[in-house]
Amino acid sequence: MGCKKGRPYVIACSETLEKIIESPQMHKGITATAGGFYGPQGRVLRLNIQDENLNGKMDNFTTNGTRITNLEMETAAIYGLGLLLGHQCLSLNAIIANRASGTFSEDPYKAVDALIAYTLDKLAKQ
Repeated sequence: MGCKKGRPYVIACSETLEKIIESPQMHKGITATAGGFYGPQGRVLRLNIQDENLNGKMDNFTTNGTRITNLEMETAAIYGLGLLLGHQCLSLNAIIANRASGTFSEDPYKAVDALIAYTLDKLAKQ
């Protein structure tokens, strides 16, 4: 039996929130959402993954000059529910690991705290 994979789909963030949050400090890109934690994110535990080149394919993907800059598990669900419920959504990510280089933030809490403070400051000015 052939392998059936999910079809990719794209949901844009809220343009209103994007304009509020954007600044030279922020790096814009596409967040790809994996359907799981280990295999779908290229992590090998005890079973081999279906496509060992998937992360490399995503690293080299561009559309209209925009690249995939993040891989996680939540954004698609948040954007999908937001769209269904009429909410505005924007995904902000503190990048604490670089899978391609195998490097990790020495203080991930600092990066997350800085992103939270930045976001609250931007929203409070509205």
